[in-house]
Amino acid sequence: MTAVRIKPKTTPTIPIDPTRPFRRMHALASGFDPRRKRRDFRRLFHGIYVSSAVEVTPLLIAEAVVLSVDPLGAWASHATAARVWELPIPPLPGEHVTVLRRDQRRGRPQIRCHSAPDGLITKFDHVDVSAPAQVFVDLAALIPLVDLVVVGDHMVRKGLVTQASLVEHSASAKSPGAALARRAASLVRAGVDSPMETRLRLLIVLAGLPEPAVNALVGDELDKRKYDLSYSQSRTIIEYDGKHHVEREEQWEADLLRREAIDADGWRILVFIAKDIYTSPGTTLERIHRVLLQRGEPDVPRKLSDNWKQHFPDRS
Repeated sequence: MTAVRIKPKTTPTIPIDPTRPFRRMHALASGFDPRRKRRDFRRLFHGIYVSSAVEVTPLLIAEAVVLSVDPLGAWASHATAARVWELPIPPLPGEHVTVLRRDQRRGRPQIRCHSAPDGLITKFDHVDVSAPAQVFVDLAALIPLVDLVVVGDHMVRKGLVTQASLVEHSASAKSPGAALARRAASLVRAGVDSPMETRLRLLIVLAGLPEPAVNALVGDELDKRKYDLSYSQSRTIIEYDGKHHVEREEQWEADLLRREAIDADGWRILVFIAKDIYTSPGTTLERIHRVLLQRGEPDVPRKLSDNWKQHFPDRS
């Protein structure tokens, strides 16, 4: 009988792409342990790694978050999707992923897993993420009204959605925060240049004052210019002056000349800075209220509403 050398059985290797998030269990099947090569690999979440040479971006995190649950139909959502879309959200802890069914949810440190039977989902590069209108509704469960309107104004400004589409999608939403999403969608406006302009407008509106026009053309026919907020009947302009104007001397000088020209046309211009919104919103409202009454703006109430106070704490 001829002797035959029996070779030990080997586990077939599974190739992985280390430049994209991968599971440790797959790495072990490929013949290496990323935990023992800490210089070469970065741990993103429990059991999920990527090459340390790769830049960690919101999109990479979103891919890792989807991989953390890995059922068919999972997508990055809420704040994770908002960061992928580069939306101006406040700092929020943790990441978010959504699956279709409750029994597909998987708990993992730093990742909150939601379930929803449907939703607006799109591909961002190669990763499934909530579409902008869905992100807006999702965020209503995480951030307050003013911050949500800031997000909505930004989305419209960047052409990601229309105000009408936000209203429509929020109207049919049944998720946590849907009522807040509907209210915020009704306050979103087109043409807003910055989050601080949104905040100044909302301070005015929530106090019960008439809503000013956003970035309307103001001035005589030969020299019309856009201003942040304005009231045409009382010829009143309200401007937010950010720090960047002061840092850029040429822009600052141009703004002064522009304001002198508009004053000469009989308009009154009120200029506000960050502390007027974050520190002393009450004083800011008193100033605006007084000028609008003096200049005869229609529908200005004699007494301001207190609704603004729950959204703009006065620290003066």
